[in-house]
Amino acid sequence: MTVTAGAPPTHNTPAGLARGVLTGGVVGTSLAALVVGGIIEYVPLFVAGLILPMVYGLLFFLAGVPRRAREAAVVPRTALAMIESLEAVGGESSDIPVRFDLTVAPDDGPAYRVEITQDINLVDLPDYRPRGVLVVQYPPDRPWRVRIVKRPTPEWEDRMAGARLDSAPRTARVVEPPEGCTFGFVLLLGLLLGVVVVVLLFRAELFGQDDTVRPSSSAQPSVSATSPITVVSSASGTVALAPGQSFLDKGEMGRAVGSLTKGENKRPALTVVVRERLLTVVFSPTGTQAPQLDPRSLPYDRFPALVKEATTSLGIHSPQTWQITSDRLTGAVTIRVSVTGTDGTASLEADGQGTVVRRTPAR
Repeated sequence: MTVTAGAPPTHNTPAGLARGVLTGGVVGTSLAALVVGGIIEYVPLFVAGLILPMVYGLLFFLAGVPRRAREAAVVPRTALAMIESLEAVGGESSDIPVRFDLTVAPDDGPAYRVEITQDINLVDLPDYRPRGVLVVQYPPDRPWRVRIVKRPTPEWEDRMAGARLDSAPRTARVVEPPEGCTFGFVLLLGLLLGVVVVVLLFRAELFGQDDTVRPSSSAQPSVSATSPITVVSSASGTVALAPGQSFLDKGEMGRAVGSLTKGENKRPALTVVVRERLLTVVFSPTGTQAPQLDPRSLPYDRFPALVKEATTSLGIHSPQTWQITSDRLTGAVTIRVSVTGTDGTASLEADGQGTVVRRTPAR
């Protein structure tokens, strides 16, 4: 059972629902104005589609200033926390986002589990290890918004140095309250209303266009529907497959990694992340001391079998998404396969040869 802490969500209040309708209306109106303005070649309408979301965003920001001021005035609570697990999830600079699974032990309440993502500098990355103790802070009314204190006070440093924490059960996990289906419904309703208003106002110009003259097919650019898209930068490389393809197809992962690590890109990596149609290699900056791996050395021929085992034997009856993350944060090469579905989240870990060493079924 997952614990939902804090005050009830504000999205389903009358003000929240009205804001949802207004936000959806602005998005729908803006998109429709851009499309219709481009079709009928009406510049003021097209420009209005560009300006409207910027004006609304500014007003939304200004309206939220008092609320943010009240939240900033709340003194955060400080507590000790233990790292249950961590994994790098990408990054384009010296600070990379790392997903932490923490056990937080407040002084005035029971310990609980929480999952957060926080940017960690590559230089400091080796300091974070499973079972390590940290100092964290969080708002009293939002315990899921935990942030790691990178430079705690001397008092908390002393407590952290001598602390030994026990893991909180997974049933004590704290998450942010969901928005609810009502908010999503009114958001969609506002979006549809915005589109309908623009189309009705300009229906005469829109449906009165002369469609008899069309550009010849020879003038249209030809793009292969099955060619993967490869993007390589100094920090990472990404390969995206076309719809209908999958990195579980035989040889796809090896070809993708080969295209990212050829020539001058034969560099060690911090992490390799594979999804259904997206593969990302986060390269290690020159001179870093963070644990590295050779992306070409991973057992890609074992990955499809690991995904199949994770989606069929860990209690996820209707798997929706999967992800493979390979790194060396814990010293040795670790391959993690996580699966999400209607039953929750499950995962398994394998070593550098693709042999499963740990399974975490859905709960």
